[in-house]
Amino acid sequence: MKLKIIKDSNPIMRKKSLPVEMPLSKEDKDTLDMMLDYLKKSQDEEYAKKHNYRPGVGMAAIQIGLLKRMFVIYYEKESGPVEYQLVNPVMLETSVKQCALEAGEGCLSVDNDHFGLVHRYYKIKMKAYEAIRGEEIVITAFGYDAIVLQHEYDHLNGVFFYDHINPSAPDKQLPGEQII
Repeated sequence: MKLKIIKDSNPIMRKKSLPVEMPLSKEDKDTLDMMLDYLKKSQDEEYAKKHNYRPGVGMAAIQIGLLKRMFVIYYEKESGPVEYQLVNPVMLETSVKQCALEAGEGCLSVDNDHFGLVHRYYKIKMKAYEAIRGEEIVITAFGYDAIVLQHEYDHLNGVFFYDHINPSAPDKQLPGEQII
């Protein structure tokens, strides 16, 4: 089954997602598995082209029309794959230091380009139930990893990456901000 990605123009995307009932139901776990499978396939160039998938590294349940506080992340790093199925995440800590991706951010739900630096916390600490491992975990993430987690976490609160871009100075770097 191919997941239908909802676009940012859909009003549901601005709604706040609701906590997922625990223990995790089979239906919710199956949904997380489908979302993760979509991300993996979207990063396979041949498969993505054949099936018209845009490559993505994260997906929140709201992006497929479910107002549930859960998201998946998948991408490869030199140290190995980063792979999460996070349910009911809570932000525990954020750094004062900021960071942004030099090339800006993108989103499976956003078709238009939005020029500008998306200011994010350089370091975060997040707690969530991790459905692959079947346990609650605490993630401490820096730089790119922290950006990806914050991007997906924002979706749970109806926030898009472009909401973090300063409209009057989109390419203005914050004092001490690290550009990645």
